[in-house]
Amino acid sequence: MLAQTDIVSFPIIQRQEHRVVFTREVFAPDNETLAQLLESGETGVTARVLLFLDTGVEAAFPGMTTKIIAWFALRESRLQLAVPPLLVSGGESVKNDFHEVETVWRAINQSGLCRHSYIITIGGGAVLDMVGFAAGTAHRGMPLVRIPTTSLSQGDGGVGVKNGINFFGKKNWIGTFVVPHAIVNDAAFLKRLPVRDRRAGLIEAIKVALIRDAEFFEFIAARADALAQGEAESFEAVIRESARQHVEHIATAGDPFERGSARPLDFGHWAAHKLEQMSAFQLSHGEAVAVGMALDLIYARRMGLLPAPLAERILSLLQQLGFALYTPLLAERGADGRSCVLQGLEEFREHMGGQLTIPMIRAPGDRVDLHTIDPALVEAAIDELKSRYG
Repeated sequence: MLAQTDIVSFPIIQRQEHRVVFTREVFAPDNETLAQLLESGETGVTARVLLFLDTGVEAAFPGMTTKIIAWFALRESRLQLAVPPLLVSGGESVKNDFHEVETVWRAINQSGLCRHSYIITIGGGAVLDMVGFAAGTAHRGMPLVRIPTTSLSQGDGGVGVKNGINFFGKKNWIGTFVVPHAIVNDAAFLKRLPVRDRRAGLIEAIKVALIRDAEFFEFIAARADALAQGEAESFEAVIRESARQHVEHIATAGDPFERGSARPLDFGHWAAHKLEQMSAFQLSHGEAVAVGMALDLIYARRMGLLPAPLAERILSLLQQLGFALYTPLLAERGADGRSCVLQGLEEFREHMGGQLTIPMIRAPGDRVDLHTIDPALVEAAIDELKSRYG
């Protein structure tokens, strides 16, 4: 006779490779990088591909659509581009409109793609997030190749396993965790980025260095002048190492799909996500993270966690690289008289579930998780940021 409660449990273990390929001029006629990633390996089978291209990339690299079509035409016996590249508006606004996701789904359906076809998305982090979410939910998940084109997406957001769109006014409220088929970082895309967009990737490089690797922090600090001037070799080296650090953490730290309560790579992000919302996403992610990191650095110093000389050195580096460390949004207050940005703490906890877990640092490469944050100390840190940088 069976017991009232009977549990049958079997582990499901699936090995997945999280790979980033570094190349230059991925759509040059003789560059086989992407072809090798897309070929099915089955004799006589032609891989079908649907490609989405950020309008900002097409504007910055005129003729990119024609170049992509020509690249596929040279390999038509192995790869089939289902339709010409489909343009998608870039920027955070693409994640605020659910109809954009429906447009991607419709294109997949009308092209007759299946779960063995490939979706390629080329663009900044917002486009990668939105198209990645659509690909991860169409046919219960289709192989996705990301080709990030901004410093922020090549060094951080585009090399992860998260996809999402904004909903209820909250960043990435709807989304999926999916390991992409591959990520291709093409350094050629970094050349024509505006100064604001080039700088954005550096903040996430500094963040991952502060969290994981003191030597990487010193590597960045030693090249601060070159980075501030946009020197290509130093810039590409920092973005590449930032990507490697992020991927290594995701693959080896034991929680790639964030089932726990901690988000160790999100130093400075609890405030940053809220500031982005408060600005209606006019404040870029990189700019918001710079302010959020400055706020947390001051907070950590005030609570005695981070020595003052180290805090000042990190703040000075952020300024040297051109980041603003204060926004008037920090001064906005709600009906209860409290700083509006403090609402970001509960939203951060809610998004993760479990107890509040905020990463802080004691020194570069030395992270500690805090489970309580003193609102009064946050207010004092905001006041200090305003007096120093406002």
